[in-house]
Amino acid sequence: MFIRAYLRASTKEQDAKRAKAELVQFAKEHDHKISSFYVENESGATLVRPQLMQLIEDAHEGDIILVEQIDRLARLNPADWDTLKRLLSEKKLSVVSKELPTSYMAFQSEGSTEFMSSMLQAINAMLLDMLAAIARKDYEDRRHRQMQGIARAKAEGKYVGRRMDIEKRKIIASLLKSGHSYSDIQKTAKCSRQLIAVVSKEIKNTST
Repeated sequence: MFIRAYLRASTKEQDAKRAKAELVQFAKEHDHKISSFYVENESGATLVRPQLMQLIEDAHEGDIILVEQIDRLARLNPADWDTLKRLLSEKKLSVVSKELPTSYMAFQSEGSTEFMSSMLQAINAMLLDMLAAIARKDYEDRRHRQMQGIARAKAEGKYVGRRMDIEKRKIIASLLKSGHSYSDIQKTAKCSRQLIAVVSKEIKNTST
């Protein structure tokens, strides 16, 4: 059994590695060591997360995914959350979160009866669903407040919008036209996959 830590932040301005030391200490307190770290800056509201998918691909059956909080793993809508759970279930991967004590039982798979193990797994699955739903609602509430703020600013003539990074878009467009993959462009331009997709769509629209 390997413990694979997943660390995520939504934007480049946030430090996705912030919780690394805390997770290392947490695993140590439970007599375990983290075997690998997967770090990325992507929105938790999308499944298009290269490092998360790489983690699942690398994982062996029965491995543990360690996160600081469930919202680091998912702020997904119900359909995408079900998809992620299916991907984890196919490899029998367990999720352990510092905020969810019932998940710690994955560290102690030996010594528990089959009945007790099944009961704890059922309780943990229910709590995971609940925390994922809370994380999604928090995301949607913040988006709603943001849109309200923008609407108010527009009404007052104070909203100027987010300035487009023209130079970065030019670099992305050039790399796309050269046939580079999204992953290569992310590393080179230090941008999100969403921005690459937007630029790709703009290129297609101008060429038709």
